[in-house]
Amino acid sequence: MIWLYFRRIYDLREDHDIKQKVVAAYLGMDPTVYRRYEKGIRAVPVEVVIKLADYYKVSTDYLLGRTDDPTPPRGR
Repeated sequence: MIWLYFRRIYDLREDHDIKQKVVAAYLGMDPTVYRRYEKGIRAVPVEVVIKLADYYKVSTDYLLGRTDDPTPPRGR
């Protein structure tokens, strides 16, 4: 399950043709830290999961691998 989690943030970034440094800047962090999230070397804080879900317009459950439906909750 954890592999899927990190794979999804990598896949979303790649699907949107965005560089790691762009996502890292959006999150307000060093690109090295973000790279470690994608590789599964470092745990991703809840706040970052929420920001990534908002950035890609997907649900946090999708990022966490709890569902294969990326649709965010209504009202988002």
